[in-house]
Amino acid sequence: MTLVFDKHRPVVSPALAPAQPRESDQCESHQPAADTALTIGLINNMPDSALQATERQFMRLLKAAAGNNRIRLHCFSLPSLKRSQTAKWHVEKQYTDIADLGRLHIDGLIVTGAEPNAATLPEEPFWRDLTGIIDWAKTNTRSTIWSCLAAHAAVLHLDGIERRRLTEKCSGVYDCAKMTDDWLMQDVSSPLKISHSRLNELRESDLVARVYKILTGSREAGVDIFTKQFDSHFIFFQGHPEYDALSLQREYLRDISRFLAGERDAYPAIPAGYFDTEAEEKLASFQRRACVERAPALSAQLPALTLRTDIAAGAAASVIFRNWLGYLSHGARARVPQAVRGTQR
Repeated sequence: MTLVFDKHRPVVSPALAPAQPRESDQCESHQPAADTALTIGLINNMPDSALQATERQFMRLLKAAAGNNRIRLHCFSLPSLKRSQTAKWHVEKQYTDIADLGRLHIDGLIVTGAEPNAATLPEEPFWRDLTGIIDWAKTNTRSTIWSCLAAHAAVLHLDGIERRRLTEKCSGVYDCAKMTDDWLMQDVSSPLKISHSRLNELRESDLVARVYKILTGSREAGVDIFTKQFDSHFIFFQGHPEYDALSLQREYLRDISRFLAGERDAYPAIPAGYFDTEAEEKLASFQRRACVERAPALSAQLPALTLRTDIAAGAAASVIFRNWLGYLSHGARARVPQAVRGTQR
């Protein structure tokens, strides 16, 4: 299914769309075209529990950032990812076959992370598919965004940069400072608040040695956003600027449930800079109880939680994506013959 939206039309979420889309939701719109039409691909590799939330997050960002750009959005999923039957049905109904990626003339590509299961990235079942996408994107997109694990996989494949295991999961909302001027960071206030959720990191020294440009970083979370120019402009997120306000809470409660069920050994740390003081006190009390009474049924007694008022979820991302679409739009206009452009005015 192809989704088309611009500033004159509401975005239709594939998570909510009917099996047979309405005529107004089809890829060929009868409404007047906006200034520029962009084709964006979203390769959504997130686990089943976050699959549809990730769709909504990136759609929200693209809609907010679109301006006068008319966007065709295609969602894809790597076929080598292990999914439940319900998730497979969703992908089959709502996603474009990834075999069609090459014929769609993608302007910009977004590739999300995935839930790791193997000891190393090359041992993951999706490794071959993902590295094939990396090689394809270098010469077939104007720019590609690599998020979280996808960023780690890309720099390993491209330049042999190994990610390093953290002693404790990096989870929370961190103040990330701009470290250099760049068009992607235009009008982004510094520091920007970005959600991070990962067990591994890429070190600044390793990236700089391979001529990656570090755009933002945090003393606590390390490197945040960085880039490298190939034929395509590659942009890497170690964090999750697309996360909504409750994303980290969902992950944290999931990890608590896994601990109570015996699916993980260590109790998860409270996300940094995320819950308010009262909620953190409740969670600390619950942790003490959970470590003594460890049982799956205890998850039903988790306390009500309140977030801090200053997490600014998505605020920086909306500006970053506006700048990214502007970059793609400039390239798209350059490819349109003048005679064709004249008919669109």
